[in-house]
Amino acid sequence: MAAGAAAPDQDRGAAAPAAPSPPPAAGAATGPLDSPATTGEPAARQTILVVEDEPALLRALRINLRARGYEALTMQAGRPALEQATQRKPDAVILDLGLPDIDGIDLIRELRSVTSAPVIVLSGRTGPGDKIGALDAGADDYVTKPFSMEELLARLRAALRRDGPAQPPRPVAIGQSTVDLASHLVTRGGQPVRLTPTEWRLLEILIRHPGQLVAGRRLLTEVWGPAYQQSTHYLRFHMAGLRRKLEDDPARPRHLLTEPGMGYRFQP
Repeated sequence: MAAGAAAPDQDRGAAAPAAPSPPPAAGAATGPLDSPATTGEPAARQTILVVEDEPALLRALRINLRARGYEALTMQAGRPALEQATQRKPDAVILDLGLPDIDGIDLIRELRSVTSAPVIVLSGRTGPGDKIGALDAGADDYVTKPFSMEELLARLRAALRRDGPAQPPRPVAIGQSTVDLASHLVTRGGQPVRLTPTEWRLLEILIRHPGQLVAGRRLLTEVWGPAYQQSTHYLRFHMAGLRRKLEDDPARPRHLLTEPGMGYRFQP
């Protein structure tokens, strides 16, 4: 498809264009490696992406997460982890800052363009600047090494509760239009408005993050797939269609806003 062509208006599947273990390393978990499942075990199997370049600690985390009913995806470098996060949509991420191919803070920023899952940093860096930098980049929590495995798992459960399934949002107004995601219905002046499947998916992502900037790459990944992260013309085309249907003045939108070079925002 030519670069200036309109995006096809359909949901498209995207192709992403037992040896003995060594002794625990210094800074590894201070709790047991193979402890049984405890209270707080997830009711449904949740996927945790773990990014850590120390093999012994990575194994300890994998064992403990699986013992508690989680699915553990373990990676030793940042770039493969980012690809996994794009394809698998983990429920949470645990990552070290000292990775061989990319600094952990840069990885957090990259992750925030493809997932809103909570990120827990697990690092030997104890300086306040490191903690502030990680939190400002988008991390939800920061645990320093050495650490208690039970405390880390408790923090994980707390992060997953905060990020748990949200109730369907209440109907929202966009000018004279009303959008009800729960009923999958849009009306304008009491008359139904037809949205295409692609428009619905874009609108739902924005409405579920009111007032927040949603990166263009994240929208492209979630709607079309990771192979379309550079296809910004798709977003321009469909966002223009949404404004024509929903905004009172599409040329001067008040609710479906563009942040040039960054992404889009739903302003209630």
